[in-house]
Amino acid sequence: MNTHTYPHILVVDDDPEIRDLVVEYLGKNDMRVSAASSGREMFAFFDKEAIDLVLLDLKLPGEDGMTLARTLRERATVPIVLLTGRNEEADRVMGLELGADDYVTKPFSLRELLARVRAVLRRYQVQATLPERDNTRRAFRFSGWELNLRTRRLLSPKGESVELSNGEFSLLNALCRAPRRVLSRDQLLSLSRLHEAEVYDRTIDVQIRRLRLKIEADSSAPSLILTERGAGYLLASDVETLF
Repeated sequence: MNTHTYPHILVVDDDPEIRDLVVEYLGKNDMRVSAASSGREMFAFFDKEAIDLVLLDLKLPGEDGMTLARTLRERATVPIVLLTGRNEEADRVMGLELGADDYVTKPFSLRELLARVRAVLRRYQVQATLPERDNTRRAFRFSGWELNLRTRRLLSPKGESVELSNGEFSLLNALCRAPRRVLSRDQLLSLSRLHEAEVYDRTIDVQIRRLRLKIEADSSAPSLILTERGAGYLLASDVETLF
């Protein structure tokens, strides 16, 4: 399985030994893991990638962990698991009140950390199916690709950024919202306008051809964006929605 389809965990801790241990252990357990040593680095990740869960150390040198947790919660609906000291009960309580989802005390068992991370991810996956969360989508994942709706970036299965025009982004967004369903050209044009993407006078067919050149292994024999003759187009892939 391509690692780009795994849950993406961001570990924020100034201790390189702890970061390396967590990155290695979670990576061996079907997770894609990135690491940051400061709040600035943490927020930089959100500008370029879709993160599924943040492990946040509350005692980063020279930074207020509570302020970081509060700011992160205000900016994103991403799950937050706090890393705290054994005797910092007040911090744990305050962190939970600020919207963190769980905490793990240092020194911690890697097995317990993994179990808590999986449990929080499961809870969010269940919540993601509720209709009221429909307008809080962050990204779509399909066949190893990741379309970030906030940064309007497309990442390949290799983690490489693929530039999309406004029209291409709009069409791919519409296709991801209705996976394995045929959408007519009129429907695609309408959905593009609804999402305030710029739609030029070019035909939908031209935009689809350009999209295929960017995401298909062989654009002359597409396997992702298929044509239903006389009907329209469909995305022939399951799609995971990130909130």
